[in-house]
Amino acid sequence: MIIRAVSVFEGIVYHSYVIDRSTPCRPRLEVEALVREGDVDSGPLLVSLAEYVALAGGPEVVAACIAHLREKGRIVDHMGAPYLAFPTWTPIELERR
Repeated sequence: MIIRAVSVFEGIVYHSYVIDRSTPCRPRLEVEALVREGDVDSGPLLVSLAEYVALAGGPEVVAACIAHLREKGRIVDHMGAPYLAFPTWTPIELERR
């Protein structure tokens, strides 16, 4: 599964859409957003678990994935809410020259 982030602020992905729904248990993140100092350099980027579930196609699609992601340390708590952590991600250039 490939998620494309278009808005990131202080490590949190606020707006995103799905590029590819295959392999929902192995989500990857691409960032096509204008980022400033502090937006992507303070640890993993976080996508809310609710957003991940919706982008993947619903709870029935990811039910088997949640435990696996939790075991790998990919589901983290941030301010009392569960997030999917992306310690690595792929930058996508906004402008092609």
